[in-house]
Amino acid sequence: MKNKFNVFSLIFLLLPVAALTSCSPKKNGSASYEFTGIRRGTLERTVSSSGTINPVATVKVLPQMSGKVEKINVDYNDTVRKGEILAELNTDVLKLKRDQQSATVSKARANYELQQISYKNQQALAEKEFISEFELKTSKTNLDNQAADLAVAEANLKTIETEINQYAYIKSPIDGIVLDRRINIGDTVVDSSSSNSSSIFTIAENLREMQIEAGVGELDVASIHKGQQVRFTLESFPGRRFSGVVDNLRMVPVVSSNVVSYTVIINVENRDGSLMPGMTCAVDFIVERAEDVLMVSNAALRYQPTHLTAEQISEMVFNASLANMDDEQRDAAIGARAQSQEQSRQSQAQNSGNGITGLMMGQPNQVRMPGSSRQRQGARDSGQGRQVTPQIVMRNLWYINSDGKIGCLQVRTGISDGSSTEIISTEDFDGRQVILRERI
Repeated sequence: MKNKFNVFSLIFLLLPVAALTSCSPKKNGSASYEFTGIRRGTLERTVSSSGTINPVATVKVLPQMSGKVEKINVDYNDTVRKGEILAELNTDVLKLKRDQQSATVSKARANYELQQISYKNQQALAEKEFISEFELKTSKTNLDNQAADLAVAEANLKTIETEINQYAYIKSPIDGIVLDRRINIGDTVVDSSSSNSSSIFTIAENLREMQIEAGVGELDVASIHKGQQVRFTLESFPGRRFSGVVDNLRMVPVVSSNVVSYTVIINVENRDGSLMPGMTCAVDFIVERAEDVLMVSNAALRYQPTHLTAEQISEMVFNASLANMDDEQRDAAIGARAQSQEQSRQSQAQNSGNGITGLMMGQPNQVRMPGSSRQRQGARDSGQGRQVTPQIVMRNLWYINSDGKIGCLQVRTGISDGSSTEIISTEDFDGRQVILRERI
């Protein structure tokens, strides 16, 4: 029985040791890493969007008279000059109307001339007092009416002649390129004064200069300003990048599916004519750009050793942060950390005592968190009424030192393009190897 007791006692004593051994962290040498280098390069922070390419200015041509299309002189993509005849309307009916109106003018002129002679005779009789003043006034009124009729007839004739000589020939109002043609020979068009009228030609003023209409969400629109550089790509030209400049930001919001966006106009050059109206493109607004800066992969900044405990990581990060401080700051940080650790030990001891007492007395274990809920709420509220100065962002990089042990390097970070981040440091870390990830 004594031997059995000793065996069981030995097993009982070895169980905690075995448990501690199985739960202990892995040694540094047991982890295998993938490394990446800190390098120099160019970084850009961008705002991405999509847009449609359109001509800077387009003119829609509408007919100024109704009629049947007799001839079309231009087609799609034709270059036209201002005043060039685009199409002609049939004028046979107008020519008949002109002949008819010419006869009306002749008749009105004859009546006017006859009445003019009559009025002169009336004037002579009135001077000899052979007729009354009323008869003279009546004759003068008839003469004025004949003159008005003649003027109306001449104006109507001039209108018909204008339609025949000008309106029947649809001309280009600007120099440009025909983008759209919506008539064919034999079609009947309606003059622009009618509500049923529609454009028959669309002419772009210049395709060597285009513009992009891009939609930018309300969260990113604050980063857009006039004169900002823009880079865009098209699926029809893989591997090729185009550039442009922001011309203006339209303040009218566009709401679609409860998402608010704003239209940004971007001016682009199209000297080789490769950009065509209606093309869709992926747009990147360059918000920040840094050249010849230290940069590292974002995966390296996210890495954290899995074989170290939280206390070990905290200790190494704190020691790494001391390297970025002067002597006064370093002493203050060490003192504050020592005080915090002492308060933490006292709090743990107090919580442990309260827990044992609670178990013995049958009361629930209550742990007092540092700072009351009212104090924490007040701390949050205090930052809402004032402008908070942006803090310097410090990140951790892990590496293997000359002794083969893992070490921590704390660096200040700058702009990021989503895959790499700028490192701001007075030291030259170019080429230094840091841990990217752990191999499984």
